[in-house]
Order: sequence, then structure tokens, then C-alpha cells
Amino acid sequence: MAVSPGAWMYPRPRPGNLREVAEKIEDATGLRVQIVGGKLVMSPTPRGKHAGVVWQLRRQLDPVLPDEWRAFEVSSIALPEDPDDYVTPDLIVLPSEWAEDDDWIAAPEHAALAVEVISSSEKSRDIRDKADWYAVARVPVLLVVDPRKGTWALHTRPDNGAYQDVLPGKFGESVPLPSPLGFEVATDRFPLYGDSPRAGRRTGA
Repeated sequence: MAVSPGAWMYPRPRPGNLREVAEKIEDATGLRVQIVGGKLVMSPTPRGKHAGVVWQLRRQLDPVLPDEWRAFEVSSIALPEDPDDYVTPDLIVLPSEWAEDDDWIAAPEHAALAVEVISSSEKSRDIRDKADWYAVARVPVLLVVDPRKGTWALHTRPDNGAYQDVLPGKFGESVPLPSPLGFEVATDRFPLYGDSPRAGRRTGA
């Protein structure tokens, strides 16, 4: 997604200062900004149902997570191939002490789970790329939730830049999260995307 240069003013993006530029864009526009492969990747503000899926997941995770783990939103993890690279999942389970950390980018090996909720405008290639990002970073478990189709996919065993196991499912089927979490999360109340809010229509999802 393109953003006019005036959105961040100075400094201009260049290797070594991309994270600073990303922060300025987020502050100025409210967009979610990530850096992948040395490039700024910007996403629009999620619609309510996107946020609703994240809320439902966190509501289930918070009471059952072991004391040493917590679910966080708006926390980023570093990617290993470029010192500037990072991604910001919709939800991420990190050690509890992250809540007291002054940094804003966590080490990927510290994550127990990352969750990506697919936006209505995302393309299949973008979704595959996302899974590859997390596999390269060796995040052990990635849950991809797709409210466009009412499906989810649980990616596990990252190796050689790809997840070796992918368990697909549909809304209504529980997601079995592996160790160190070791419990299931329900998906039966996850909403489906409907018509664009700009059109003034809503569905009963």
C-alpha cells in the first residue's frame, strides 16, 4: 500500500533507518507497518470483524495460558535475514516478562504462537508469503485464520524456510494448539466477512 512521502516527512527510508521510518508512518497514518526483505509493508486498519476474531482468541487464551506465557497484541518479532526486518502478528504468545520489557521487537525463538487474521483484500500469494516469513524466523506455531472463507490453518514444525505440517480446519472446528500450550481454542463464533461497510450493508455473521 503506497503512502505519500509527506506521511513520514524526514528521514527518508534507506537501509539502516527503516524501523525509524516505519514508526513515523504508523504514528502519522495509523497503518500497521512491517519490514520484510528490506521493504516497508503497510496494511490498512483492520475492520471490526478482523478485530473480533483477535478478541475472541485472546479471550480464550488469557484464562488458560500457563503463568509463564501471555498473549500480546501490537507486539513485533524480528526476522533473521535483515537487521531491519520485523513482522507484527495480530496476536502473539510470548513469555510473561515481555510485559516488563522496554524493547518493542521480541526474538522469534521466544514466541510460542503467532496468529495472523487474513484481511478481506489479501491475495493467496500474500498469505503464502506470510507463512514463509514465520517459518524462516522459526516461530514454532503459526495460526492463520481466514474470515473470508471461514477456515483456519495451523502451521507447525518450521524447517528450511517452510512449515512441514499444516493442519486445515473450518470455523466450528476447534484448533488443537501443541505444546507448550497444549489446549484447544474454539472457532464456532468467529465472524465471517460480509459486504463492505462503505456500501452501508452488513451481514449477520
